[in-house]
Amino acid sequence: MKIDHNSTTSATNGGDTTICRTIEVAVFDRGDLSPPPVVASPPVVGDELNLIPPLNFAMVDNGIFRSGFPDSANFSFLQTLGLRSIICLCPEPYSEATMEFLKDGGIRLYKFGIEGYKEPFVNIPEDTIREALKVLLDTRNHPVLIHCKRGKHRTGCLVGCLRKLQKWCLSSIFDEYQRFAAAKARVSDQRFMELFDVSTLKHIPMSFSCSKRKGGEFLDPFLRQKE
Repeated sequence: MKIDHNSTTSATNGGDTTICRTIEVAVFDRGDLSPPPVVASPPVVGDELNLIPPLNFAMVDNGIFRSGFPDSANFSFLQTLGLRSIICLCPEPYSEATMEFLKDGGIRLYKFGIEGYKEPFVNIPEDTIREALKVLLDTRNHPVLIHCKRGKHRTGCLVGCLRKLQKWCLSSIFDEYQRFAAAKARVSDQRFMELFDVSTLKHIPMSFSCSKRKGGEFLDPFLRQKE
């Protein structure tokens, strides 16, 4: 297994700005789209049965999960997901133990260092969210976990922009965002999702989505509950 710590950069606004740092803790053939081999796990007993998910963990869609910042207490749970990739939306570094966990599991880390701000001093970088969406939509990265510090604001914005691509109505997008942000919901985040332009991403297929009808139309599950 080869270790590689190369960085991926993208030019924005006329200058060289690092948008995403791809940290390959295990190199594998990206052309091979077959699922990783299933390794039989030994039987577990006692405390090993206690699987602890990260804060605010939830399933977003087939092969896509979201949460707050994971730590060593969550490793056993994360192993059950069979992750291929993690999209980290915050600049805080991973611990050595977490990096070792990624290496051992052959999990690729896409690090988008979006600073956490509080209103009214909020600056959500649209280009960074757009690049993160491209990684998220690539099924070769699935199963994938999206996370920020607490799985509320930065993660909520990325998931909200995905929902726009899936043609959810804004009220449903905001409902989902508010379920995780709760009392910490930000008007600026919702405004960002409302104005985010998904037109340049519509050509990317989303065959993985459980929100699609047979005819290819995306179905808003919140509206389906009301039918």
